[in-house]
Amino acid sequence: MSCWVTRTASPASGRRADTVYLDEVDRCDIYLALLGNDYGYEDADGISPTEHEFDRATAAAKERLVFVKGDDGARREKMQALVRKAGNQVVRRRFTRIPELTALVYSSLVEYLINAGVVRTRPFDASACPDATLNDLSRKKVAEFLARAQADRGYPLGPKTPMRKALAHLNLLDKEQPSHAAILLFGKQPQRFLVTSEVKCIHFHGTTVAKPIPSYQIYKGTVFELVDQAVDFVMSKIAAAVGTRAESNQAPLTYELPRAAVAEAIVNAIAHRDYASNASVQVSLFADRLEVWNPGQLPPPLTPEALRLPHASIPRNPLIAEPLFLTRYVEKAGTGILDMISLCKAAGARPPQFRQEGGQFIQTLWRPKAAGTAQVPAQAGTKLALSRHQVEILKKCRKETGLVNLMAGTGRTDRTKFRHQVLSPLLAEGLIEMTIPEKPRSSKQEYRLTAKGRAWLEGGEAGTGK
Repeated sequence: MSCWVTRTASPASGRRADTVYLDEVDRCDIYLALLGNDYGYEDADGISPTEHEFDRATAAAKERLVFVKGDDGARREKMQALVRKAGNQVVRRRFTRIPELTALVYSSLVEYLINAGVVRTRPFDASACPDATLNDLSRKKVAEFLARAQADRGYPLGPKTPMRKALAHLNLLDKEQPSHAAILLFGKQPQRFLVTSEVKCIHFHGTTVAKPIPSYQIYKGTVFELVDQAVDFVMSKIAAAVGTRAESNQAPLTYELPRAAVAEAIVNAIAHRDYASNASVQVSLFADRLEVWNPGQLPPPLTPEALRLPHASIPRNPLIAEPLFLTRYVEKAGTGILDMISLCKAAGARPPQFRQEGGQFIQTLWRPKAAGTAQVPAQAGTKLALSRHQVEILKKCRKETGLVNLMAGTGRTDRTKFRHQVLSPLLAEGLIEMTIPEKPRSSKQEYRLTAKGRAWLEGGEAGTGK
């Protein structure tokens, strides 16, 4: 006898049986044959339905699983011939009892699914990303990572290292194919392969999920870019205070929630999420708190309560966590959560809350007070204290200007630090704005003065006689 593994069931019809079963072979994904002693009914040509099906599956290059019952001694001559035919083309598996057959069918189907890439035996981040090739990775992103890893952690490979060698050194290849981790870290378009690896950032006016929603962004890119974009989103929405230049030539900027604490929560969510889930990381800023949701469970033996105590680092996606460590996005010692708790306490905020809910891990950072969207006034009187570079940027932003032109003349080469240390404070204070706010990392992104920025600049120039 034969059976087929198909995606849909066949409805009853008035067609001839031989037409139906051959059509089913054409439609099936896997052809499974159980060969016993009897050859069965023969048509006018002396061929049984089972042999017709086997031949049809062979011609269509179907996956064929053949199971033979018992020894050949009691088998009819034509069935023996069919068993030999099958044995010359595929691996036959013999059984004597139903439990044996059940185990053989199960193991054969699992083996097929593994070979087809439908089920995995390796961790998600280590397994090959289906249909991805080395051409789907950005050599520039790999080189930038190597330069930073070498500078930050003394990584032995430099930015001129061939991409394939760098990937192999980071264990990001699976039989010469990029792993899921490789695509997430260095892919040209990671969401082309992993749609839900995006990050959703939402800002609410109140303390509950309610419309109107003043800002809702969906960010795409590598894990590094996702972290930077999500952190920038939060920092641009919360209150900040600009101090004086009493201790340095650049006025300090203090946010109501420490940037390092916000970054830790977001990095945790992106690095340790379950990437096999259809859910995405979601960052929600409310008037009284920041919530960061990611799909997945805490790995045993960790619990939400245990996170408040010294604990081991148990990354869900170690091949993603390692490059994040090499670029100082995370630490390996399991101290990130404890640092977050300390930072929030120092900022006068309630201790962060951690909970597991419906397959999601949720981190909550409480804002020191229901600050809403209001900005904390500067601590240096009515005039904001900006660095020389920030003043120059304001002047350049009288016209819409791109990032490269803004960096020119500042002596800075690190775009991420430039955004964080120079641009973000200006954006947070509402002195400049993006021309494409819905796509912060767009290659066409430019910056321009706001009315507040013009007023600040005009007041400053009037005061200096310019």
